[in-house]
Amino acid sequence: MVFRANLNRSRVQEYFSNLERLALDGRERMSDIGHQQGRAQATPEEGSSRSSCPCKSNNIEVQRLVEQISAMYMDEECSDCTLVVEGTSFPVHKAILAARSIYFKAMFFGGMKESKEKVVELLETPVQAFRLLLKYIYTGTLQLQAIKIDYVFDILGLVHKYGFVELEETVSDYFQSICGTDNVCLIFSVSQLYSMKSLSAFCLDFIDNYASEVIRQHNFCQLPPAALEQIISRDSFCAPEIEIFKGVVRWMDANPNESSQFEHLVFYIRLSLIKLDDLLNIIRPSGLIPADVLLDAINDQTKKKSSDLVYRGFMPYNVNVISAAHGVSVVSGEAPTSFFNPDLSKYEQERGVLKHTINEKDPGIIIELGRAYIINNIKLQLADRDQRSFSYYIEVSMDQVDWLRVVDHTKYLCRHKQNLFFPKRVVKFIKICGTATALNNTFQITGLEASFSTESFEVDPATTLQIPRHNVATIQQNALVIEGVSRSRNALLNGDTKNYDWDNGYTCHQLGSGNITVQLPQPYMIDSIGLLLWDCDERVYSYYVEVSCDQQNWTKVVSENEVSSWRKVVFERQPVVFIKIVGTYNSANEVFHCVHFECPAVTDDLSGTTSTASLNKQFPGVGEQLIAGDDFRSQGLDNVHN
Repeated sequence: MVFRANLNRSRVQEYFSNLERLALDGRERMSDIGHQQGRAQATPEEGSSRSSCPCKSNNIEVQRLVEQISAMYMDEECSDCTLVVEGTSFPVHKAILAARSIYFKAMFFGGMKESKEKVVELLETPVQAFRLLLKYIYTGTLQLQAIKIDYVFDILGLVHKYGFVELEETVSDYFQSICGTDNVCLIFSVSQLYSMKSLSAFCLDFIDNYASEVIRQHNFCQLPPAALEQIISRDSFCAPEIEIFKGVVRWMDANPNESSQFEHLVFYIRLSLIKLDDLLNIIRPSGLIPADVLLDAINDQTKKKSSDLVYRGFMPYNVNVISAAHGVSVVSGEAPTSFFNPDLSKYEQERGVLKHTINEKDPGIIIELGRAYIINNIKLQLADRDQRSFSYYIEVSMDQVDWLRVVDHTKYLCRHKQNLFFPKRVVKFIKICGTATALNNTFQITGLEASFSTESFEVDPATTLQIPRHNVATIQQNALVIEGVSRSRNALLNGDTKNYDWDNGYTCHQLGSGNITVQLPQPYMIDSIGLLLWDCDERVYSYYVEVSCDQQNWTKVVSENEVSSWRKVVFERQPVVFIKIVGTYNSANEVFHCVHFECPAVTDDLSGTTSTASLNKQFPGVGEQLIAGDDFRSQGLDNVHN
């Protein structure tokens, strides 16, 4: 016995000595490779022949190491501990288990009583799952496809218990790959048990998409009460409400011990969406719904508008549901057959135009979605030839009778791309109705999308306008400079606040005539603006800013005297499409210069009066030059308009 113990100790020590030597040798070889690669630049042939050998040798050593560790699985001769699981003994090596699992590291080397014991019993551990996991610990391989799903569930429990984070992610990916209507409820229950958020989210999306099929599965009745509640409470759990009710009743019959949860679960049945015949012939005889609640549901059906009912709908994230693939159709309006074909170019001449005539009798453009979808985002591309502008509104409906207005741009001039957000709604029909255009009586769209966007946003409920938290006066956001002089088109909006000098990088206008005007593509609720006034010398400016929705009625929001560099101005929040900046004074000449504009003001270094750069370092000889706008007319810049 003494000899065997010494032999085991000697072999284990030799194993770890070899492991340490291999790691050290690998580092040295990698260093050698680096030296050889440097020499290979001078002698390519010699360098390439020598650099390949250490890599190959190192790979062989690593493979040999893996084989040696794998061979120690269930090796009684070298083991220093025995784990007993459901009466089955497993010889193990404390050092290997500790290296692979924080659970076993704490058990064997954390001062616990098991660290001194030769035999340790693991309670509440399924033996078959433990056998497979123990083999994984030694070999690093686990063929999940070859294992029954019940065993995989048991393995996942041990993986979670022992802290195998990477393996837990692998099991999650495997469950997603095999997920189907027959097992998704079991997988979802397990994901809830072990707080696997990504797997839970995947299962919920899957259940939403196949709600009717999932309800009919036997495993639906095996859901824990909390999991069932989470599923049936979702707006996106889209199945006929009477089917959901029947499914919940079957669950109750299969789980009589959960009777305390019945009343709470029935609360999530949306009775007002169930036909009157079913309410009277199916719901009422069940005895699960009080009579007064049934009467309220019948009253809702007969008196409430459809927009006030809480519908269910499908909710694919960030997917355009106005497409031929999703079964969209045009109920009203003129549309070419190719308009919703995603394979065509986005150019107007190839996609065609979706349009309607603007008059009181025309119902506008009405789109019917393939099925009820939950959406919160509509994107339009208005016809933009000749820089034309339109006014319009958008309404949504479930029945084409009761319409809810989600976007109201009837008081504003809008152009080009419109990115519109609103509180999520279940929608079957979308109406887009033009109310005005500057050129003719036809409202035209060259692009249209609708989706449930995961992008964060804020909307003012009184006006339906967005309250942006990022700068919307950018080229990327389709803003334009429609008045002002610059050597580079839209230089005011390109976001460059560093590369400007005496000749470039600013927009200007002559004092006493003209202005700098920016047009946003759509109205926003704005409460601040940021400006960078040209600051390559010590000059100061006076100016004021006006805003408008229609370019006819203007409201002055700020006026400042003798200021310089970065300016941040805050004012009462209001709808804005046009921003007019009018310079009234320049201490150096008769031209007003602005380098950068943004709304709302979001740049971190808006300091009010501090210059963005050191004049002496970046602009030597300040005071000895004229910027281009100083001699406004002699430079010919008064004819350069954007």
